[in-house]
Amino acid sequence: MFSVFIISCSKKDETIQDDDLNSIVCIEIYDPVCGSNGITYSNSCFAEAAGVYEYSSGECGS
Repeated sequence: MFSVFIISCSKKDETIQDDDLNSIVCIEIYDPVCGSNGITYSNSCFAEAAGVYEYSSGECGS
């Protein structure tokens, strides 16, 4: 018995959609950033994965 699999390849839109935020993988390097929402994130990747694109270096309140 033979099976035939057809795989379709298409270019995905490069913008991040809300559903894609759960699939973002960030490295575990502690380089804290303070988000514009007042929350400290481990690094900029985690901030952006949470939908926060404006942040400053360092922990919030320091």
